Amino acid sequence: MNDTEPLLAWYASLTPDTVGRAGEFYAADAQFRDPFNDVCGVAAIEAIFRHMFVHTEQPRFIIGERVVQGDQAFVTWLFVFHLRGVPYQISGGSHLRFNADGLVVMHRDYWDAAEELLEKLPLVGAPIRWLRGRFRVPVPDAATKGRRA
Repeated sequence: MNDTEPLLAWYASLTPDTVGRAGEFYAADAQFRDPFNDVCGVAAIEAIFRHMFVHTEQPRFIIGERVVQGDQAFVTWLFVFHLRGVPYQISGGSHLRFNADGLVVMHRDYWDAAEELLEKLPLVGAPIRWLRGRFRVPVPDAATKGRRA
């Protein structure tokens, strides 16, 4: 069993000054993948987090549920940030695998880039919303009660 709490605390309190601590949590050859990146190595993973601070305003992760089993974990999170003063939030989850030393060797983020980000942006959003509506299966109102359409 892995103690994910120090890693999750690092994510939740991540700043440009603490990005350099990635080597405390990731193995030297760790793989990181999300909808926009697929990289290997601590330096590349640090570059992704540094990029986040350059291109978003006030970014932070709010850690949600976690399931830890053996050498892996799945963690849900909310990523909140601003772009040009406009607030955004992305709901997602991370699948993490650990080596025998408790370091992350695989980090895979799962989130819907179209729904969570692109659809909300000016210009790009309209065609994505149109496509989503075009491919959405019509269901009776009772089937969507309590759910977002």
